[in-house]
Amino acid sequence: MSSKITIIGAGSVGATIAYTLSGQDIASELVLIDINKAKVEGEVMDIEQGTCFRDPISIKAGEYEDAKDSDIVIITSGIARKPGQTRIELTQTNVNILKEITPEIVKAAPNALYIIVSNPVDIMTYVFTKISGLPENQIIGSGTILDSARLRCGLSDHFKVAQRNIHAYVYGEHGDTSFIPWSAARIAGVNVDDYYEMAEHFGKHFEKLDKDEMLTYVQKSGGQIISNKGATFYAVTRGVCKLCGFLLSASESVTTVSSMMHGEYGIEDVCLSTLTLVGPNGIQGKLSMKLTDEEVALLKKSADALKDVIAQIEL
Repeated sequence: MSSKITIIGAGSVGATIAYTLSGQDIASELVLIDINKAKVEGEVMDIEQGTCFRDPISIKAGEYEDAKDSDIVIITSGIARKPGQTRIELTQTNVNILKEITPEIVKAAPNALYIIVSNPVDIMTYVFTKISGLPENQIIGSGTILDSARLRCGLSDHFKVAQRNIHAYVYGEHGDTSFIPWSAARIAGVNVDDYYEMAEHFGKHFEKLDKDEMLTYVQKSGGQIISNKGATFYAVTRGVCKLCGFLLSASESVTTVSSMMHGEYGIEDVCLSTLTLVGPNGIQGKLSMKLTDEEVALLKKSADALKDVIAQIEL
């Protein structure tokens, strides 16, 4: 596949994304950009020296102008979340960094699809949408791709069934107001609540799923990982690389990414995650999956929490 991906930010997430992409066939050219020139050059050298084990790929430490003709630009820049710190506490500092980056990268790569990964990702996606001047279909926040992956991991562990057979999602903010629409959670085509009875026929017995505990696992996993090892970057990298594959595919896929809401579920002028159709033309639209009244209320609560933060920041 002949495609070019530029990554802004060579911290733990950006460098791991570059390393992971270097071992896949998604891109033929990678550009890594960071204000710390020595760090980015070291990362590129280290990654490049392992590429003899794959088809030829170009990897370089570059400047903004080197992003010209990129198919995808991934923005990971920002200050990392510290132990005990919420994503929202990061907001103004990382918004200011994004405001410096945006005009430079958009000038160099106006036609690229942009994946926003920097936290708090929903706020950063909103800010980028407002200040970049780009069509909204080109702007995709990584949103709750990671949260949904954590949910599938947790459900797989509980039910002892492969993650690929689990279709369950996390909606709303990538953070403390996220929620799980259990009404749509499936193991293959079977609702999670009905799976117990069916499993009995196979001689399998599971404890009753504690849905509140599962949501806590999804919401608090990141903080636990940060407390244990200082940062999270492996799982989010897998999600971002999978999203790159969606954007460079011949057909479209459905996933939970953050983008601007325009009246879906009665919500407007905020970015958050619901099921979204994405593909080679970026975001094609939100899929209005049927939610219960309680789930719609939770989505609106998440939107309102994000709007409260947006009202307090300087765009």
